[in-house]
Amino acid sequence: MLMTPSPPNGWFDYPIRVQPHHTDYGGVVWHGTYITWLESARVECLRTVGMPFESLVALGYDLPVVDLEIRYRQSLVLGASAIVKTRLAPISGIRLNWLYQIETVDPSPRICVSARVSLVTVDMTSRKVVRRVPPEIQDMVKKVESYFAP
Repeated sequence: MLMTPSPPNGWFDYPIRVQPHHTDYGGVVWHGTYITWLESARVECLRTVGMPFESLVALGYDLPVVDLEIRYRQSLVLGASAIVKTRLAPISGIRLNWLYQIETVDPSPRICVSARVSLVTVDMTSRKVVRRVPPEIQDMVKKVESYFAP
């Protein structure tokens, strides 16, 4: 499998442009839109390392969000371009912690949002949290880690 080179900045970059359906009536991005962008960046990062989310589902696993911390620093507005940056933090027990920054695309980028999302592995048949990280998820983590390795 051919893999893209490791990102030079330690983050997976997911570009976005603010569309009308992302905003409130004032043309400012609605707060829930940022959460959707976080998930999109995470899913595309997994796809890039060769582990599309649908393959995890086919294996019988889901990765639901169990904790979300988000800090809104500056609003994005209609028509703005930005980059959602994400990376996987070191595993903490059974939790997969993803870190995020959403930055403006400017000569001097500004951080608009910073966030952390914690996921756990759930067996889709029993709908129970898997207490030991399954080999397939461990493999996914290794692929992500090697993608970000210098």
